[in-house]
Amino acid sequence: MSHPANQKNQNNQGNVVPVVPLTPSEDKQWAFMSHCGGILGCVPSLLIYKFMAPRGRFTAQESKEALNFTLIPTLVAVLLNIVAFILQMIKPGSGTPFSLLALLIWALLTVFAIIGAVRVNNGQPYRYPMNPRLIK
Repeated sequence: MSHPANQKNQNNQGNVVPVVPLTPSEDKQWAFMSHCGGILGCVPSLLIYKFMAPRGRFTAQESKEALNFTLIPTLVAVLLNIVAFILQMIKPGSGTPFSLLALLIWALLTVFAIIGAVRVNNGQPYRYPMNPRLIK
């Protein structure tokens, strides 16, 4: 299987269009952005992995790492907020613990996203602690 940076895309007419590689500074910038996006959950790193990873090895590596780390906590936080909302509708105040737990998850994602972004901005790869690495 080829590396994402060596892939080609197809345009609307089905013609194969080569993927334009990122410059080293762009590659580092997109890798940085994938970690910064962790503040917003898994969506930014997913989009960067999907659309920019084929253009740069560092971006591919770091966006996959960020996506793996943010995917489960984002889903859990969304689920906790849904439960909190439902409980609030049933009995006011009963959803607060779930909302606070979702807030704690967001705070941890933010801290680790900043650590990862700083490391990657210095040109070093970053590995999150206890990352499940679901996406290979």
